[in-house]
Amino acid sequence: MFTGIIQAVGHISAVMPMGEDVRLTISAEKLQLTDVTIGDSIAVNGTCLTAINITKTHFEVHVSTETLRVTTGLKTSDRFATKLAVNLEKALRLSDRLGGHLVSGHVDGIGQVTHIEILGDCWLIVICAPHSISKYIAQKGSICVNGVSLTVNKVELDSFTVNIIPHTLQNTTLGQLRIEDYVNLEIDQIARYVERMTQWTTEN
Repeated sequence: MFTGIIQAVGHISAVMPMGEDVRLTISAEKLQLTDVTIGDSIAVNGTCLTAINITKTHFEVHVSTETLRVTTGLKTSDRFATKLAVNLEKALRLSDRLGGHLVSGHVDGIGQVTHIEILGDCWLIVICAPHSISKYIAQKGSICVNGVSLTVNKVELDSFTVNIIPHTLQNTTLGQLRIEDYVNLEIDQIARYVERMTQWTTEN
């Protein structure tokens, strides 16, 4: 589990194809790896990945074909083959503050940036979500965009609007977004459970 509060911005420094899978070497930058062991989970752009090798400054992950299929920003055909900046967050500990919202690191869909407006020091960003998950996105609800916990300001059909404050722009990769860029989206888990409970009541 994660919180959507980014701890560091790293970058993908090497990509090694392994059949249809890939092995990524990620430079952790300011993310402390001293308390990370092999087998631990690290969210990379909102995608929960398992560390399979760790050094003082880098960690490696194996990304499966399925993960590549349902996410963006982790494969060589994306905008940058390497040097791609990525949001990093280590798994939540029971003693940690829950500053964002509960995030699983399981990407629900890929959205696309359709509008960016600069409002003073902040950015207003409009993202079009896949129709299959847009019903779970609610005004004033939580959404995870490339691993960043955000509050939804407005929802219109399949599009939603978020406001990015200066701190978030400076400490995550969201300040690098451009119109037509793709982003990983994870909906609030509460919405999924509410839907399931409603179905259960109807079916039984």
